[in-house]
Amino acid sequence: MAIEKVREYFRPFGMEDKILEFEVSSATVELAAQALHCEEQRIAKTMSFMVDDHAILIVTAGDAKVQNGKFKAEFSCKAKMLSFEEVEPLIGHAVGGVCPFGINEGVKVYLDESLKRFETVFPACGSGNSAIELTIPQLEQYSNFEKWVDVCKLPE
Repeated sequence: MAIEKVREYFRPFGMEDKILEFEVSSATVELAAQALHCEEQRIAKTMSFMVDDHAILIVTAGDAKVQNGKFKAEFSCKAKMLSFEEVEPLIGHAVGGVCPFGINEGVKVYLDESLKRFETVFPACGSGNSAIELTIPQLEQYSNFEKWVDVCKLPE
């Protein structure tokens, strides 16, 4: 199970007990915010894309939307999300639990600027009913991210 993979990933850091598991689904931004009793924008949603025949992850704020023009400027290609069927084999987690922790080797992680508005955010932990609260420096540390990117638009 992917949540166990994430638990193992966090064990060397002494963070495995910080993973929250819910009796209800947290598989969407809206459901995660309800389960956590927080604002939707503080949910760190992890989106999977194909860039140059490689799967990548972009972690964004829950209220952010990827903008094609910004994505193309950053990655030199059109934004192409992985299909539902591609996500688990390419990333290592199923849709609803995708996160930047305990992922398949070779998957690059990018953090979107939209997250920098918050002191802490809540990414999933490999299952559709899990999350962990992390500061932005902790998210940087544990996600092994490549770099910060600005590929999203925030609601007006």
